[in-house]
Amino acid sequence: MAKRPQLTGRAAILAVVVCAIAMSLAYPVREYISLRRSISELRAERAEVEAEKQALLARDRQSRDPNWIKKTAKERLHYCGPGEKCYVVMEPHQGKEQKAVKQPVAVPPWYQTLWESVEAADKGTGRRAVTGKETVGQ
Repeated sequence: MAKRPQLTGRAAILAVVVCAIAMSLAYPVREYISLRRSISELRAERAEVEAEKQALLARDRQSRDPNWIKKTAKERLHYCGPGEKCYVVMEPHQGKEQKAVKQPVAVPPWYQTLWESVEAADKGTGRRAVTGKETVGQ
């Protein structure tokens, strides 16, 4: 008996058909997965917007409360109600010159520090740029 070849014409045609089916299904499956991801992202965004909406509605309800308005005006704008006595506390040294406050050393911008370190490395001096906190290698 003659030995049959392992790859027959039918097997080759079947392989081509299976590949064609797989290739034709790849794009729709990818689109389906992409659309499902978009739907889940949109649902999450909708939930965030709904939470923000509820917070704004609660703030709107609160702003309509007359007691809240009075309390806020007193705290933030320092208003006094009718018949109330309001006091302003002044700092004891407000009229006098303030003592010179020791200012911290100004830190140079990052690009200046970088450039100075590049120049130091190029020259071979081994000095580091001043960072405002300390001076190293001088």
